[in-house]
Amino acid sequence: MKIEEFAAAIQKNIAQVIIGKQDAVELLLVALLSGGHVLLEDVPGVGKTTLAKTLAKSIAGSFSRIQFTPDLLPSDVTGSSLFNQKQQEFEFRPGPIFHQIVLADEINRATPRTQSSLLEAMQEKQVTVDGVTRPLPAPFMTIATQNPIELEGTFPLPEAQLDRFLLQIELGYPTFEQEDEILERYQRQDPLTQVGSVVSGDEIVNYQAQVREIHVNEEVRHYMLNIIRATREHEFTELGVSPRGSLALFRASQALAAIRGRDYVIPSDVQHLAPTLLTHRIHLSAQTRLRGRTPAQIVTDIADSVPVPVID
Repeated sequence: MKIEEFAAAIQKNIAQVIIGKQDAVELLLVALLSGGHVLLEDVPGVGKTTLAKTLAKSIAGSFSRIQFTPDLLPSDVTGSSLFNQKQQEFEFRPGPIFHQIVLADEINRATPRTQSSLLEAMQEKQVTVDGVTRPLPAPFMTIATQNPIELEGTFPLPEAQLDRFLLQIELGYPTFEQEDEILERYQRQDPLTQVGSVVSGDEIVNYQAQVREIHVNEEVRHYMLNIIRATREHEFTELGVSPRGSLALFRASQALAAIRGRDYVIPSDVQHLAPTLLTHRIHLSAQTRLRGRTPAQIVTDIADSVPVPVID
């Protein structure tokens, strides 16, 4: 099965449960094929948890949900070593991070110390506990959620944490017709219970390797870099996109091209990904924020101002 066929099959499978979020599902697949992680920022009840569960079922992946709260400890995420009375030795008991799809629910409710327990896992696909480094299962993907409205009792994610998320996605409310279909579909049973798998985890790893072979020519590569550099030099930004962000844009563009049935990246792939990939990676000056400008507006201005290469 080709990558575009795999993507279509996953999208069709998820559409049995999630109604009308095709763009968000496509971006989720971009992150999966890029080996990246996703931050779902939206109000409660729009389907963030359901989307994560449906994706895990679709790829026959192991799933865990971590409910982030102020009293959650790093060891509650990574696991810890406990003394075995029978064996008279310490043995490691893995935490919920040792799954393929990990839902970090309301991540901004945990303390910075607990949030930082995800840094090594998200960047290096491994966890170090008591001086021992243990690899995480492949594929590994963190899907974190946070509520952008309710800020009381929360700890904003630092730039180092945000930079490790490939994409920041908003689901939004459904239309009248979509919500009516949701009511009808959920009338008798939860469709999530009927969802089966489309591919295996080993196949996902193989697709991830194929994505890295997607061609990116020099003009498109320089177009990406010009956008990245513009975020660092813009008059309204204090902090631009890091080299990690450059690589993220490169990998994600390869994945999007593969999903859309091409073996090469075109400028429109970069333009499509820029808002969700770069917005959470820039930091505006205080004066800019007081003027009411948002990171999304600045990224849009930058993307519109950088000349687009003409590709044959």
